[in-house]
Amino acid sequence: MTIQLYDLAGQDDDCRFSPHCWRVKMALAHKGLAFEALPWRFTEKDAIAESGQGQVPVLRDGDRLVHESWQIADYLDEAYPERPPLFEGPQARAHALMIRHWAQRSLHPAVVQVIMPELFEALHEKDKPYFRESREALFGKTLEAFAGDRDEKLANLGKALAPLRDTVKLQPYLGGEAPSFADFIVFGAFQWARAVCPVALVAEDDPVHAWRGRLMEAYDGLAAKAKGFPV
Repeated sequence: MTIQLYDLAGQDDDCRFSPHCWRVKMALAHKGLAFEALPWRFTEKDAIAESGQGQVPVLRDGDRLVHESWQIADYLDEAYPERPPLFEGPQARAHALMIRHWAQRSLHPAVVQVIMPELFEALHEKDKPYFRESREALFGKTLEAFAGDRDEKLANLGKALAPLRDTVKLQPYLGGEAPSFADFIVFGAFQWARAVCPVALVAEDDPVHAWRGRLMEAYDGLAAKAKGFPV
């Protein structure tokens, strides 16, 4: 049975913008595992109720149901040890854990402030009231006030990307010579932006742009072939 992944979609079924789901799609491709990405919306909680929570990614592999990208990565390495690992041992996993926290606390907040206007417009109509209400409660302000001045937000993102930039100046990927789950954690944020927003997050001469390009073309161009803007 083909692995199934519940994958957040926008108004169009082929607009797949969740950074967390992109982590899992890259991980599955890295492992060489065939999968079916099922479009899911924020308000379709019943479709994943069996997972015991209401967010994607949710992965179904036979009779196993696993949610949350980090737990899915652990599951894939445990269930398919004969395939390329996502974590090359406990030290690599510990390194990726730090990257995960940096992405969640620094990178994602910086990216979403840049892309918020287009992100909201890309949502399915039935998701927009839920998204606005939940995010405005989280941010303590309207979506429009949260987005603010885009040039300022892009400058803030550039500062947040400094650790990534300094690393990929010296090596092709965060783990060294080959991609790993640490890269997929960060790359998911770029696919999030590319799926909904035509604004370039980094300049073409930025080392981050080259790193992103390598991952875009990896695994037979899985990410490059996905619907999105050419930025």
